[in-house]
Amino acid sequence: MDALRRPLVEWYAEHARELPWRGAGATPWAVMVSEFMLQQTPVARVLPVFASWLETWPTPGDLADAPSGEAVRAWGRLGYPRRALRLHAAATAIVKRHGGEVPAAYDDLIALPGVGDYTASAIASFAFGDSHAVLDTNVRRVLARAVSGVEFPASSVTRAERGLAESLVPDVDPATWAIAVMELGALVCTAANPKCAVCPVSGQCAWNQAGRPAYDGPPRRGQAWAGTDRQVRGRLMAVLRDSPGSVAKARLDAAWPEDTQRERALKSLQADGLVVERQGRYALPD
Repeated sequence: MDALRRPLVEWYAEHARELPWRGAGATPWAVMVSEFMLQQTPVARVLPVFASWLETWPTPGDLADAPSGEAVRAWGRLGYPRRALRLHAAATAIVKRHGGEVPAAYDDLIALPGVGDYTASAIASFAFGDSHAVLDTNVRRVLARAVSGVEFPASSVTRAERGLAESLVPDVDPATWAIAVMELGALVCTAANPKCAVCPVSGQCAWNQAGRPAYDGPPRRGQAWAGTDRQVRGRLMAVLRDSPGSVAKARLDAAWPEDTQRERALKSLQADGLVVERQGRYALPD
């Protein structure tokens, strides 16, 4: 596998983006915050929020001391605001269980609220240099194409896919390998219009060598937004984020015209702990 690893790592050394959660100056907490924020969110949207977040809460203890509603407010328009609540809960757990320091061990990380296999593997790899298969969307797509010869991976990680990824992790500097594959998927081996002509492993890529056969698996889910409950939730959350205190129900009613959908979205936000009602008024959680 050196024929795959070496050119990819060399490409990364030359083309890696300078991002504040990478490099020797990034703390484990910065890596952790970035991993929460980057889930299903482009880097360009994360950068300003990440900078503001780390300035406000430079340690897990700083965030744990703040109301969870302030974390939701600071999350802004990154989307999926439950991530803010989960990050706040994880910070609280870090203070209680680990003396305010992000733990290095995978088992300790995955035991934190809101931390799954990918996030625990990424933090352990990128913050502490441990050896883990880091399987995000970009990595899975690169390995599916370069090694398995298919355009897209399965909808969820299979045992065979995990075994393949683990077999590729090198003994030396596994973190650089993990982030190099991820970067290739983000910049070159993209979902749409991959740049095979400039790919450092195009000559070793099974999918490219097979003539780039079209995906023929189960239908892939789209990312619809307009008119969905997600859009309604976003509208309601925007009203609450922009209001320093609680708001009357009429303010929320004005955010979306369709009553049934708006009420369904509001109830789902309350069920997720993102909105609280007190005496007929609505606010972010304390």
